[in-house]
Amino acid sequence: MDKEYIAEAEKIEALLKEFLPAVPGAEWYSRVFPRLDIRPELTESLLEPGRDLFSRGGKRWRPIMAHLVCRALGGGNAALPLLPLVEFCHTASLIHDDLEDSSGQRRGKPTVHLLYGNDTAINAGAFLYFLPLTALEHWDVEAEDRNHLWQIWAEHLRFLHLGQSLDIAWHRDPAYFPSLEDYTLMSSLKTGCLARFAALLGAETARISRKNSSPRKSDCEINEGLLASLGAAAQKLGVGFQILDDVKNLLTGIKGKERGDDVVEGKKSLPVLLFVQEDQKNRASFVQRCFRAAQKGGVNIPEVEQFIDALTDAGALAEAEKRGKNLIIEAGTAFSALPAVDKEAGRLLTSLTELLQ
Repeated sequence: MDKEYIAEAEKIEALLKEFLPAVPGAEWYSRVFPRLDIRPELTESLLEPGRDLFSRGGKRWRPIMAHLVCRALGGGNAALPLLPLVEFCHTASLIHDDLEDSSGQRRGKPTVHLLYGNDTAINAGAFLYFLPLTALEHWDVEAEDRNHLWQIWAEHLRFLHLGQSLDIAWHRDPAYFPSLEDYTLMSSLKTGCLARFAALLGAETARISRKNSSPRKSDCEINEGLLASLGAAAQKLGVGFQILDDVKNLLTGIKGKERGDDVVEGKKSLPVLLFVQEDQKNRASFVQRCFRAAQKGGVNIPEVEQFIDALTDAGALAEAEKRGKNLIIEAGTAFSALPAVDKEAGRLLTSLTELLQ
């Protein structure tokens, strides 16, 4: 990560560790499990899987974006206490996604369900969706504002799960290849909506923090138009990031994962759909054959390399990469047009998109 973001990332990292500490104290238990007198060892199987995955690192770009949006719009550090709503929900989705895809590695180690078992992974992952709600419960604002943000969070979590259901349905049916329009919908829901939520979280906390303060001439109005523009830009950023991730999975491999494991999964990613649409009948049959072979033999079989070579030669990987980068560039352009109160935060927000290309 660029050194300009290290200070912001360290603030966020410290906060996240408070919500999922190595050794929870009495204050943590009273906040998370009120009215329960419970021994710490009884919660270990609930907390350790999430702690394990969280400790392996991650880019944390979603909470960083939320924090920078809040700062840029004149809210200062108001979003910081709520950032677990973004990152822990992302971590939860990774645990469940790896289990649903039968993935073997995540961030350089065996996936959570392989280390702790499917049942523990499901339960610990679900807990990570609910744990950050304690941040909302203890947020010192009017009930109307708390309920408004709660509603936004719940709406986006429903979107995320709908997107995941589409992705699962598609890779469970080897013969089905969705249209590019349906792919765009799925990726906007599955990967774009959490980025969109992060941006809205930053903007809404800025609005709420400024509500009772004296407005300055330089303060921009945080209206529905601004929120819509921010949300759309962040969603493009999330989708673009995912597309580039899928391209890297096939070309060079993603750090901490096995190169080509998307082929084992049978993932209908954008490079695959761009490849198939040029010759649906013949190429769909070829893709299905490679997927079936990879599901049986893993990533180190000739069919995986044949598959990657075919997508490369057809220009599908290059075209997908171009589309992913264009979405991220469009997000950066929208962020640069933000009427920022804090100019430095606005600059860092725009530069964040360059780091993700």
